[in-house]
Amino acid sequence: MHILVTADTAGGVWTFVRELVTGLTGRGVQVTLVSFGDFPSPGQKKWMEPLRNLDYHPTTFKLEWMQDSAADMEVSAEFLRDIIRRTKPDLIHFNQFYYGALDCEVPRVVVAHSDVVSWWMAVHGETPPQTSWLDWYRHAVMRGLAGATAVVAPSQWMLDQVERYYLKPNRPAVIYNGRTPALFNPSVTKEQRIMTAGRLWDQGKNIGLLLAAEMPAPVEIMGARGHGRAQSMELSARKAGPNVHFRPQRDEQQMAKTLARTAIYAAPSLYEPFGLAPVEAAFSRCALVVSDIPSFRELWEDAAVYFRSNDPGELRQALELLVGDPWLRWRHANLAYKHALRKFSAARMTDDYMNLYRAVAPAAVAAA
Repeated sequence: MHILVTADTAGGVWTFVRELVTGLTGRGVQVTLVSFGDFPSPGQKKWMEPLRNLDYHPTTFKLEWMQDSAADMEVSAEFLRDIIRRTKPDLIHFNQFYYGALDCEVPRVVVAHSDVVSWWMAVHGETPPQTSWLDWYRHAVMRGLAGATAVVAPSQWMLDQVERYYLKPNRPAVIYNGRTPALFNPSVTKEQRIMTAGRLWDQGKNIGLLLAAEMPAPVEIMGARGHGRAQSMELSARKAGPNVHFRPQRDEQQMAKTLARTAIYAAPSLYEPFGLAPVEAAFSRCALVVSDIPSFRELWEDAAVYFRSNDPGELRQALELLVGDPWLRWRHANLAYKHALRKFSAARMTDDYMNLYRAVAPAAVAAA
């Protein structure tokens, strides 16, 4: 079987694609990978080196959620059509909505990782203001969803948002994202600290909540900077006292080492269709303290400690509970670890996608 997969290098989609493509090529699938956004760094591409069945095409076309991206989307769609004509894949796996509407006969899977409207609703509690760009974006998303052979979301909550704000897709499915447990170390002695990670400028991550009240242990915040909001948060952190530390964005190995020694991972998100960082923390045997939002309840069930969303006092109380009781913290760390092993492994995710591919492209499977 030959599958064309699209990716972007701007966030968690790249990690998701890395895990999926590694799993697919390990099962003998030929993969043509096309990425958008910035060119990946050498460190971001390192995972590709041992893969024999991978043909990679990086580009710098804009992503569909970026302002003024319409012209780039048209050109990148033509670029994809050319690759499809030349490589003749049996199936296409799009990690963007827009390309689901490509005029080709190949079965296509579109994965709804997140979207602008549901993000805005979760963060602001109201519909986004109407603009010409938003009209274009909504139309592009709906066309892509309507053109897909199957639509996947990483949680039932995210699939519900697709149906609420756009349309009911053909052959909808929920496939949880996954990570490789062996990339993380669950057996290192923990240090009494709280960690969170994410884009500092993304209001959906709500990382500033950790600065709204004094926390009961040192807090390490890791994430991408480069926006005015991130700089404002760092100024707030200086006022919050010496217990809060901002760290630069780190590569995967550095992040895994930090998580291995971290006792508690805090996820104060307002918007999280899935969330790979809590999974990585769970595989590192960190106790999870997460905001009580529907997607986290769905994903983590009783394997996390919840606090009322956007409530710094409740966040502090939840953290105090675990900081003050090492046995309880260890119990919750083990719950998170075992839950992640059951539900969020890369092997399970790859199996689920392979089953879907077989269902939507049976002719390709028969010919393989």
